[in-house]
Amino acid sequence: MNERIDFFQSKLSFETDPADLFEALERGESIVVVDARQPENFEREHISGAINFPHRTMNAESVKFLDKSKLYVTYCDGIGCNASTKGALNLSKLGFTVKELIGGIEWWKRDGFTTEGTLAQVRHAKIACGC
Repeated sequence: MNERIDFFQSKLSFETDPADLFEALERGESIVVVDARQPENFEREHISGAINFPHRTMNAESVKFLDKSKLYVTYCDGIGCNASTKGALNLSKLGFTVKELIGGIEWWKRDGFTTEGTLAQVRHAKIACGC
């Protein structure tokens, strides 16, 4: 039984869902949301307040501007895209505390949260995720 508890506790320390991320940001937690996709995707649409840092550009030199005391949450398109996983791995290897947003921007939008960019979706109320 302890194995199961350890597994699920571990999983929650490496992943977050849109509702939990939104609430943490609303509480003012020290989080940097990282869009790990290419710039053209970021420009079209991204999570409000996110920075664009494509996973392919993450290295010891390019992360010098980042604050290691913060939590970084990486995301990409969602199911079928692993840029967020690659970004989380890269940042972890470089000494950062990282979580991956499950479902990416698609689940962020599905839960009713606002996005920015040329295809932005402004929401006036959160659509409950049901959890």
